[in-house]
Amino acid sequence: MDLGCRKENVAVDKRVREAGLRPTRQRIALADLLFAKGDRHLSAEELHEEAVAAGVPVSLATVYNALHQFTQAGLLRILAVEGAKTYFDTNTSDHHHFYVEGENRIFDIAGGPVTVANLPQPPEGMEIANVDIVVRLRPKRPE
Repeated sequence: MDLGCRKENVAVDKRVREAGLRPTRQRIALADLLFAKGDRHLSAEELHEEAVAAGVPVSLATVYNALHQFTQAGLLRILAVEGAKTYFDTNTSDHHHFYVEGENRIFDIAGGPVTVANLPQPPEGMEIANVDIVVRLRPKRPE
């Protein structure tokens, strides 16, 4: 194992521990795949395919469990975009997304914050925690 790979594994191990999770071999392998390529949006199925291709012996159910644990620990942000289709975002900051219909591709809206006017008052005893905006895109239709 080269020194660069070892340093990355230590950083991922530390990140998982600091999130309050036990750094199991599978969690570390999945976290390494998730965070090694910068900010991105992945479905559980996509991460499972990457894990299998990387030789990580893990079931799809384990991938789902790990992704939900990472989300609860604050390492990921969950995006429900298309019916049952759920993406996990490695960028947990407040930001919004474009979704390309027909391609199942999602990416961050660049630039400043998006303003939402006329938000409803939350029910008594509740507060708005976050507003997620997904702008759906499709190729322009011929006129």
